[in-house]
Amino acid sequence: MLDFRVIELSDRDWINELLKMSDFRGCGYNFANNFAWHRLYDTKICRYKDFYILRSQKYGLHFTFPAGKGDYKDLFLTLKKEAEEHNSPLIVTAVENDYLRLFEELFPGEYTVSFDEADSDYIYDAEKLRTLSGKKYHKKRNHLARFYENNWEYSDMTEKDFDECIEFAVKSYNLNQAYDDESSVAEQYAINTFMNWFDELELRGGVIRVDGKVEGFTIGDPINSDTFDIHIEKANADIQGAYAAINNEFAKSAVQGYTYINREEDLGLEGLRKSKQSYYPAFMLQKNTVTFK
Repeated sequence: MLDFRVIELSDRDWINELLKMSDFRGCGYNFANNFAWHRLYDTKICRYKDFYILRSQKYGLHFTFPAGKGDYKDLFLTLKKEAEEHNSPLIVTAVENDYLRLFEELFPGEYTVSFDEADSDYIYDAEKLRTLSGKKYHKKRNHLARFYENNWEYSDMTEKDFDECIEFAVKSYNLNQAYDDESSVAEQYAINTFMNWFDELELRGGVIRVDGKVEGFTIGDPINSDTFDIHIEKANADIQGAYAAINNEFAKSAVQGYTYINREEDLGLEGLRKSKQSYYPAFMLQKNTVTFK
């Protein structure tokens, strides 16, 4: 059996090396995300030759399509054996469309493919989120104009901001009475993890204040050579334009040099879907699930 274990900060360098080989844009291919969210899906990691493998057992055994380079047939035969030792078929998630041909070439007729739209990543043109130019962003510019009527300021996140940002996140969590929502609980853990290891994870963040009080913050870092990922975005929805402001100011400040911004999935939540669609993604990154028969 493969040696799966909990991800640790000391794994960062070798994992990033293998992630760089694949240069995937999906939000699951990011060390900071894997490190901060592993509790939500009971995720364990393993290195097999030059492949980085994530295994989850929370809702049935499955493996994220591995990052790295090497013999894919040997890799998937090894994972198939691993799954069988757990009395499960091999299930591979986050398979991008371009990689479906790999399974067809190596294992024709031995698997099925499924797709859940809620798992797709929203990928945006970074320059459009910075400028918000054109007719379709008219409402966003209006929201920003209303927000800019406040006594506001934006700053890049530093250690001095952590306590206030955590307090702001906890207040939002309490107001939403999210104590029984597993995803919300995991998000609080992720926020604390991001801030506890902010420098070590090489994260970037931004903070919005109104009248000197934190009313929004965001955290992210690059996924690959051309895409920046937004891990967390929080703002006071009672202040018109606060979300638009933290989104826009962070894009202008921290995301220079990247062609795309990944704002991750909508999880099938209608409100989140409408919000993400309102920024007009350049494309949706479809992630398929391959299940062996």
